Amino acid sequence: MNLNRLNRPAHKAVGALWLVLALCCASPSVAAQEPAQKILRYAFPIAETGFDPAQVSDLYSRNVNSGLFESLLTYDYLARPFKLKPQTTTALPEVSPDFKTFTFRIKPGIHFADDPVFGGKKRELVAQDFVFSLKRHFDPRWKSPNLFQIEHAKIVGLNELRNEVLASKKPFPYEREVEGLRALDRYTLQIKLAEPAPRFGLLMADPAFGVVAREVVEAYGENLMAHPVGTGPFVLAEWRRSSRIVLTRNPNYRERLYDAEAPADDARLQAIAKRLHGRRLPMVDRVEISIIEEAQPRWLSFLNGQYDFLDRLPNDFAPQVVPNGKLAPNLEKKGLVVVRSPMIESIIVTFFNLEHPLVGGYTPEKVALRRAIGLAYDTDSEIRIVRRGQAIPAQGPIGPMATGYNAKLKSEMSDYDPQRAKALLDLYGYIDRDGDGWREQPNGEPLLLELASQPDQQSRQLDELMQKNMNAIGLRMVFKKAKWPENLKASHAGKLMMWGVAWGADNPDGETFLGLGYGPNKGGSNHARFNLPAYNALFNQQSALPDGPERERLMEEASKLMVAYMPYKFTGHRIATDMMYPWVIGYDRNTFVRDFYTYVDIDLDVQRKAAAK
Repeated sequence: MNLNRLNRPAHKAVGALWLVLALCCASPSVAAQEPAQKILRYAFPIAETGFDPAQVSDLYSRNVNSGLFESLLTYDYLARPFKLKPQTTTALPEVSPDFKTFTFRIKPGIHFADDPVFGGKKRELVAQDFVFSLKRHFDPRWKSPNLFQIEHAKIVGLNELRNEVLASKKPFPYEREVEGLRALDRYTLQIKLAEPAPRFGLLMADPAFGVVAREVVEAYGENLMAHPVGTGPFVLAEWRRSSRIVLTRNPNYRERLYDAEAPADDARLQAIAKRLHGRRLPMVDRVEISIIEEAQPRWLSFLNGQYDFLDRLPNDFAPQVVPNGKLAPNLEKKGLVVVRSPMIESIIVTFFNLEHPLVGGYTPEKVALRRAIGLAYDTDSEIRIVRRGQAIPAQGPIGPMATGYNAKLKSEMSDYDPQRAKALLDLYGYIDRDGDGWREQPNGEPLLLELASQPDQQSRQLDELMQKNMNAIGLRMVFKKAKWPENLKASHAGKLMMWGVAWGADNPDGETFLGLGYGPNKGGSNHARFNLPAYNALFNQQSALPDGPERERLMEEASKLMVAYMPYKFTGHRIATDMMYPWVIGYDRNTFVRDFYTYVDIDLDVQRKAAAK
């Protein structure tokens, strides 16, 4: 019995009665409440660069772009192995027997998000929009970091057109028709390739090749990164650079229903597919993304309920949060949900700029220097101490579960052997000539290694480990600190000597990893600027073959060349530990569906009950 309630003054009780009567008599427009919005909140550990498919390559910008722009194809969200499916097309492409001609049928009735450039009219997506969008990657004006992918596909006439523009220094002639990229009619797109490309469809599922409208590009020009207008399920509602990104449901988005196919042997994914089947996408109304670069505040913000979802638990907290891979009991009581999965697209590397006069080159002494640095680096300590066991050692470039991955391969990449490193340096003339404790180059000039890095806690830990390892073999090293987007820009321009990054593949085929060493990819995925004719030949040979043993043999040969010449020190493949509160429904990590927020729901009843406790 509540004595305070029984003994309260009568005039307060009367006042309360009048309030109830007033509410009951109010008109529906006053009394009715707007339904609660479903809001998904989470944080990026690294700042975005902007929102234009043709201008960005970093993971976090691409994750946002995937919700704003749509490609021809996508992947089934739950299917394992990964499965292509239509996105803006009526079906998968029609492919010629020689794997050179791909015909896509655009689905009628898809519209771009509203924007003033359309003059108040609905703007329908047509095949010509994809012609324009793909051509943009070949336009030197946009400096597309994704050009290397589509350039390698050799769309008939496009590489030649780009070379002509580069030579003439004139604006790109978008109106000129090329044989390999044509709109046959309003809804039919045909792409012809100069060489067979059995897996070209995978490329067309990459959000880098999302569609844009020409009117938007011409209207916003150099400010396009801040004015994304696509056909995707979301629109950009707010952007404070490197601080906050807000997406809201696109009111123009077509009716698209959840139809993910879960593997028969996975009960958890089967339950998700059954629960959400037939729901209209997207299911959330709003996505709020913050940028929190330091691991501790990002974790604490999630733990304190400021965010609903945690995209990869920071490594520092793994021993306490998921000891032995299991959620800690105290967190289980809070109702937290954990999803752990190998990041099959991920490879952790430190690259050497092969065009740099100190660490670059293909002569024996240059290869010996890079190999010595690799042997002196303690990969086990990185994985065990810095990454808290959230990775597995890498033996080559190709990630687990990707086509061409060989789980039995053992290479020098995972070896930690400072004595062998010293022997290599001694053998090739990298010795301490002046007795100051540091080795010089074979010609007697100073030897100073410079590693690009970022000012965050994990980078500092990695730098300390590298410094310790290099000191142990007499190599002097300094660290050049900058924000991640700045380092990325410098890397693409070939201005860094060394940099440690994690590379994420765009599709589940091992060719993406091999592309890290393909010569023509310099300035794109090939941060090392490696350009070995024998390697390039192997890359091209495997690329033209359909999947099978012969292709896998060539892929392994190419991997071994990368190990031997050491343009990259491959360290490990990451394990992702994603976490969420129980009201986030339907999540699973699908690396190749970057707009996961399109496929999850917020259970408002569960959220309210948790808030009331």
